[in-house]
Amino acid sequence: MDLYNWLKAGHVVFVIALMAGLLVYPRYKIHQLSSQPGEPLFETMKKSSGQLRMIILNPSLILVWVFGLAMVYVDWQRGGQLYLEGWFHAKLLLVLIISGLHGYFIGLGKKVDRVTGTVQARTLRMMNEVPFLLMIGVVILVIVKPF
Repeated sequence: MDLYNWLKAGHVVFVIALMAGLLVYPRYKIHQLSSQPGEPLFETMKKSSGQLRMIILNPSLILVWVFGLAMVYVDWQRGGQLYLEGWFHAKLLLVLIISGLHGYFIGLGKKVDRVTGTVQARTLRMMNEVPFLLMIGVVILVIVKPF
């Protein structure tokens, strides 16, 4: 049994969960914005997005980092030099941006929940595409290793 492959499998599972959550979360908030506090749609989207955040998004982000860092450590223990590769540094930068985007989305979601009026559905629609574009970059870096 190869520990590295188990770590990689866990990493990929939680990357998929994180990406799915990041693609759905803004949509929940867009629907929430289309209604008023107290209305069934508003309250349903508020509750659903809160559950998505607590059950999938936050744990997945943490586990992506735990499994990813464990993979780097195991690689280093084996004498690998993954951490010296240029593509790895670029991937790490994109993962940091995705992590920041997670925090940004959660912050916007909390503003929608508080009904501050500062979040526009248009902003959420535009930002909704960013995680996918970043993921394309990550996948290309990991699979192609262009540098």
